[in-house]
Amino acid sequence: MAGSTPLWKRRSRQPELTTGPGRDAARQDAPASGDTAGTHVERGRTASLAAAVGRGATKGGRGARAGLTALADRIIANAPRIPVRDLATLRAQFPGLGPEELADKLVAGAANATSTVGAGVGAAAMLPVPPAMPAELAAEITGVAAVEFKLIAELHEVYGLRAPGTLGQRSLAYLAAWAEERGIDVTAPTTVNAALGGQLKRELRQQILKRTFRNLPSLTPFMIGATVGAVMNRRDTRRLAARVRKDLRARQVPWEALPGGPEGPLPLV
Repeated sequence: MAGSTPLWKRRSRQPELTTGPGRDAARQDAPASGDTAGTHVERGRTASLAAAVGRGATKGGRGARAGLTALADRIIANAPRIPVRDLATLRAQFPGLGPEELADKLVAGAANATSTVGAGVGAAAMLPVPPAMPAELAAEITGVAAVEFKLIAELHEVYGLRAPGTLGQRSLAYLAAWAEERGIDVTAPTTVNAALGGQLKRELRQQILKRTFRNLPSLTPFMIGATVGAVMNRRDTRRLAARVRKDLRARQVPWEALPGGPEGPLPLV
């Protein structure tokens, strides 16, 4: 028929309908939409996991801060109850010694005491009770702080530089000296007054955190931690004493110049 397309031409065009860029594009578009959906799901899971990790880290940070604050409060509360010997008592217990020899005796005794604390906590780490490890660390830090607080207070007595104020005020001043690892400058009121504010608790938290990381090896099991804890505590106590004594020597008051003469105690004001 006129105007009609021959049959052989129609058949030759049919394969063109099943091939070509349009068909290929359709085939490529179909899996692409699936990949996009899968990608969105995976991204959603990743974002949820990241958010969960972030919330856990935030809670962990708040918990650690609360723990440090509670430990600092405990150390502050215990400080006024720690017995500190005045100069007269120290000289009576160690007759014939000068300031430096007496200070050496005090440092040696404190180093032995803190090493015993470290060894005891290290030995306790042998027990299969991992949840108790934070409690063991807290007990060690509290015990070491008590020994070193007493050492710092008595070193100030030996060098004639007792902190001014009441018992509570002196305790806070000596705690600040422990946290900052230095001697108190009794001639500068700002160094004593700073201990009475919130700055002391912040410094105590920092010192406790530093001690916590240093004391972690003492929790090594199989009695290794006992040896490590004893050695590290002894070394740290001697290092602290050396720094404090260096500051106190620069401002030392001779015993002869103290109120009451060479044998008289410092005033308990």
